[in-house]
Amino acid sequence: MEVQILSRKLIAPSSPTPPHLQNLKPLLSTRGKIKEEFSVECNDMGAEFLEAKVGGFLSQLLEREERESEMASHLVAPLFQAENSPLVIVQFNMFECGGLVIGISIAHRIADAFTIGTFINAWATACRIGSEKVHCRPSFQLGSLFPPKEMPSSSGTAPGTDIKIIRRRFVFDGHTLSKMKAIARGGDSEQLVKHHPSRVEVVTALIWMALIRVAQARHGHLRPSLIGLTFNMRGKTAMTTPDYSCGNIVNWANARFMPDDEIKMELHHFVNRVHDAISTTTHDCAKASNSDDIYSMVSSKAREVGEALGEGNVDTYMFSCWCRFPWYEADFGRGKPSWVSSVDVPTGIVMLMDTKDGDGIEVFLALDESSMLTLQQNLDKTISFTG
Repeated sequence: MEVQILSRKLIAPSSPTPPHLQNLKPLLSTRGKIKEEFSVECNDMGAEFLEAKVGGFLSQLLEREERESEMASHLVAPLFQAENSPLVIVQFNMFECGGLVIGISIAHRIADAFTIGTFINAWATACRIGSEKVHCRPSFQLGSLFPPKEMPSSSGTAPGTDIKIIRRRFVFDGHTLSKMKAIARGGDSEQLVKHHPSRVEVVTALIWMALIRVAQARHGHLRPSLIGLTFNMRGKTAMTTPDYSCGNIVNWANARFMPDDEIKMELHHFVNRVHDAISTTTHDCAKASNSDDIYSMVSSKAREVGEALGEGNVDTYMFSCWCRFPWYEADFGRGKPSWVSSVDVPTGIVMLMDTKDGDGIEVFLALDESSMLTLQQNLDKTISFTG
């Protein structure tokens, strides 16, 4: 399917930014451009809006083969990080059949998943019934609550340019997840976990296990591994923050695997570890009562990830969970979406999103071709035990 850009323009805010808000810290606005590492210049540049015509039918894109191809990436404009680039780009794609795909690019430095979801749903509501009906109005007060501070680096090493990277989507429907939960619990015979595992815990544990097997196949032995699972802190700290606070207010729930641990490579062990990591982070957040507490907590988690990435013998994966956000409620006036997806997930990142029915989970990740084949084989082997 060919994508042809018909027009592009900048859409400025309907009202100018007040002088006292023209340099927000940290990065919390979609009105301007990146000025320096910890600020955004709200110069009312606005968002870039592209209109595109797509040769073909939307039903073709929604077929499994096309969803797993790179076609979807052509429906989202690339986001440049240059100083004079807009922070938000929207690409409006119209198919021959009248079907519509809206591709949205937002700089991650100004927005986490909650912010993106709030923005999309507020925009959709305004389009459908008017801006005065928007109840989830984004708040940009985090800059005054959390003065900018330097965070520990958590960047890793990118794969070589000669390595072919494969991006795949794995779908775990509600029926499969119910069976995986039962396996993690030990069925009726024994209680292998002391809680009722969630969908996210089971899928995270399952993918983590498979990635450890991938590393084992590559190196010939089990290796230490660390995962960091994103944790939305809104409403979970002792510090009050405005509803629908926009920006980045996330923590990490970190879990480790050591080859010399007294642990078998079985699902319930990994479910327990993921659950314990989430529970520990929840407890830590509940004790944080001011910005210094929150900064200390988040920087400690980020430092742990950064140190693991710096060690050549620890395999580190970041799990970005976008589940339970109202992606499928975004109705722009033409009905709710048939599919919501992320595109171009970088290596080292595992993204989790709900299926449309809310019962299953879609997993997006990128690996080299050989590793992806090994991952698929391990997932098939594990899931085959569910019957």
